[in-house]
Amino acid sequence: MPRFSSRTAVPLVAAASAMLVLCSCSAGAGSKSDAAAPREEADLVAGVGSAKDSAGPAPAVEGAREGGTIRVANLRDYSHLDPAKIYAGEAYNTSLLWGRQLTQYQVTDGKPKLVGDLATDIGKASDGGRTWTYRLKDGIAWEDGKPITSKHVKYGIERTFAPGFEVGPPYWPQWLTGKSDLAQARKVYGGPKEDGDFDRIETPDDKTVVFRFHEPQSDVPFMAAQSSSSPVRPDKDTGTRYDLKPFATGPYRIVEHRQNRSLTLEKNPHWKAETDPIRHQYADKFAFTFEKKELNTAQEILNGRGDGAATITTKNEFPPELIGEAERDPKKKDLIVDGRRGAFTYHLIIRNDRVADPEVRKAVHYLFPRQQARQALGGPRVGDIATTYSSPAIVGWESYDTYPVRPTGDIEKAKRHLAKAKKKVERLSYAYESNAVNDRMAQVLVDAFAKAGIELVTKPLPLPAYTNEVLRGADPKYDLWMSGSSVDWPTPATGVPYRFDSRRDSLDNDPRYRNPAVDKELDRIARTGDATKKAKELIALEKDTIMKDVPVVPFLHQRVQQVRGADVGGAFIHPIYGTISPAWLYLKKS
Repeated sequence: MPRFSSRTAVPLVAAASAMLVLCSCSAGAGSKSDAAAPREEADLVAGVGSAKDSAGPAPAVEGAREGGTIRVANLRDYSHLDPAKIYAGEAYNTSLLWGRQLTQYQVTDGKPKLVGDLATDIGKASDGGRTWTYRLKDGIAWEDGKPITSKHVKYGIERTFAPGFEVGPPYWPQWLTGKSDLAQARKVYGGPKEDGDFDRIETPDDKTVVFRFHEPQSDVPFMAAQSSSSPVRPDKDTGTRYDLKPFATGPYRIVEHRQNRSLTLEKNPHWKAETDPIRHQYADKFAFTFEKKELNTAQEILNGRGDGAATITTKNEFPPELIGEAERDPKKKDLIVDGRRGAFTYHLIIRNDRVADPEVRKAVHYLFPRQQARQALGGPRVGDIATTYSSPAIVGWESYDTYPVRPTGDIEKAKRHLAKAKKKVERLSYAYESNAVNDRMAQVLVDAFAKAGIELVTKPLPLPAYTNEVLRGADPKYDLWMSGSSVDWPTPATGVPYRFDSRRDSLDNDPRYRNPAVDKELDRIARTGDATKKAKELIALEKDTIMKDVPVVPFLHQRVQQVRGADVGGAFIHPIYGTISPAWLYLKKS
């Protein structure tokens, strides 16, 4: 979990918008219904497609028609549109409208498949996974009609090394320099404007890009789907202004961006559907508006007032105040788009250096009343109770339950483990972001711990203080807190090694987990050249070693609900990015 990324720990607030990454979804492209899927949806992970799957066009959405303006109403504008700075799932998702990458996820009937996007396939490895080669498709062009070349891909990736791009994903700089520390990586190469050409990225011709890594990197095809793998044309690189209006390669182009007010997209006439296996160009226009209250937006959409029938939200979550109204009216309920957040999970973090006795950590595991805590947050709609650290939405996931316990907790088992502790535990501290739902959950925990004779001292904090003092603080003075996290692509490669490597600092390894045997095994697994084998070995390490130490207590595999207007078709929670995906939408009438 690199700092403050799409995987950064975030508190779960039932009514708040959150950064999302992976999500097994409700209804998908080509689905026969816009209704929310049943809760029994199967576990979904990204398959890997062939060159044929990568060719394009994208699978048609059943019933889709062309024309009209789709309106997107979100509370907040985007922090970044520059592809090298985007590092949150909803922004990834929306940027598919105007940006293309080397690879991307094709979605059919809710099922994701990694395919070549600008590239003809997901890439070819050689030299044991140290070298990856991509061949660009014919007919791919910028919004002005000029062809996209390998040098544009190279330049776009080289920009990620430069000062000012620290907010984006770190993988190209880290992997291409062999430096795990981002600051050290940028000393090796500081970007195209500072250090010119970078010889680790080769462009032998206009169609070929070759990446030469220091170590085997089996996850390159997944990493190449991140926005940081987008091409950038040097003559269109406007520096900081590129963050407001990047030059388009996708089916739409940005015609106007009034920051914190509106974002307007129109069709890109030089995008060719036959080259794109991912996206569609059904609507004539997308009109985004920002700064309107979430509750007001949802009410307009549910009731079809004004432009509500043609409106969706891609950032806002469905307000809990309206759940009862939607449940009573089947037509309104049909407008809620529901799905799992997939690899976005929620855990009770135990600070292992303060709660050092594993018997006490096991007692915490048995004391934690998951069912009651979930009910305080909003009930089953906020997530499915978890027994594993990693999510069912990632490659290699295995169902396990290291220390089985009822969802309501087991006070007697907790007491037995406390009796084995080297030192009597009378008091533990619990920090949390203070709001109505989290206050309720804190009281649930206080009551449960008291039954085992432990006083749980709660520390409610306002969001800025909670973020800075607990989530980002180097030395929070608390024993327990809640944390949400995910991965940057649907394998455990950016999850387990980050949180449980003792050599990483507290912003990654927030439980302060220390196990030299785990560190050694992580180093061995990192050299694995096969992504599927690597994923299985990481999950086995999680299951057979890490979770037996109880560094964290699994709580929820999270869910998300958003809302669409009655005239908006093709709405589904994207199985990778975890929000309604604009690139598949159409208007049923206009």
